[in-house]
Amino acid sequence: MKNATELTQILKSLDGQKYGTYKRLKGIYQFKQFRLAIDHIQVDPYAPPSKMRVVMSRDIANIPNNLLDTKDKIIAVADFLARTFNDSISSFKRNSQNAKAASNITIDQCGQEILERTAVVINKNDIEVRLEISLPAAGRKILGKAAVSTLIEILPNIVHESLLYKNINHVKLDTQVTLMLDQAFIREELERRNLVAFIANGSILPRKSGVSDKHLPGAVAFTSPKNVEVQMTMPSGKTITGMGLPKGITLIVGGGFHGKSTVLEALERGIYNHIDGDGREYVITCHDAMKIRAEDGRHIEKVNISPFINNLPGNKDTHQFSTENASGSTSQATNVMEALEAGTSLLLIDEDTSATNFMIRD
Repeated sequence: MKNATELTQILKSLDGQKYGTYKRLKGIYQFKQFRLAIDHIQVDPYAPPSKMRVVMSRDIANIPNNLLDTKDKIIAVADFLARTFNDSISSFKRNSQNAKAASNITIDQCGQEILERTAVVINKNDIEVRLEISLPAAGRKILGKAAVSTLIEILPNIVHESLLYKNINHVKLDTQVTLMLDQAFIREELERRNLVAFIANGSILPRKSGVSDKHLPGAVAFTSPKNVEVQMTMPSGKTITGMGLPKGITLIVGGGFHGKSTVLEALERGIYNHIDGDGREYVITCHDAMKIRAEDGRHIEKVNISPFINNLPGNKDTHQFSTENASGSTSQATNVMEALEAGTSLLLIDEDTSATNFMIRD
């Protein structure tokens, strides 16, 4: 295994050569605190970035074992490290001295959900961060010294700031792990209480815009109707009150722009856990819920929609219905049947995105 000094020498020796010569970099290099695995080199400056991995021993990262002793905790910590790593990259980009070198480094962007990610993987011995790095060039000639700045100077600093436990925000990490455990508990509690979903009082459900997943500033907080209000006491010791939706048929009614679709959209996303400050931290839906809608024009292949639709023109068989251009009603019927075949226990349906001639059926 080569080391960081040898990588520096190789990069300097490549300066000014044809871009394809970067392929000589493939391999694993030992840095002071981590290993850098260069797995794939882009074929030219305009191709998708090169694929690399930072691998650090858990002993060096020194994240307490009590934060990594269950799968839920590992997911929460890995998600947090991915966000911290991206924040560190952004911090270096804001520094004019390092902006150009840091802009070559990217990691998968995290949304508002806490998910099991491939960008950061934590196993028994190591923490692995998977990156894309654009290797610098002038036209099609290698800029070796610029590559040294990115790989040898900036990258180790980002790793130092975002993976070592002593350098990350302990309070925020603990908050995310605790929140993840509380959310997992509520999802299990739904089954025990014969519920399908829970929305805590005080939740902020509206989003900033149709293209933003962040909460709307100044939005009215959610308050549960008293007849479906339940209380949850979580492992953290925190007790919250909110709406518990029972199994069966629940209808959300009201005038236009009164928040019906907003509530339903929050319930759709409630199959995922959300980060602190999202507003939907305690909007929890059973994990197998599915949103059903009409999809004009979708392809259908041998689906039994006969429980909903029969007697089609031309005596078309609805027990094994196929089409390359489904109508609103046949597509929605298909979506229901496919969801049932997948084992869902909760269907979420919004009248605004449904086929009227399907919805009027009993």
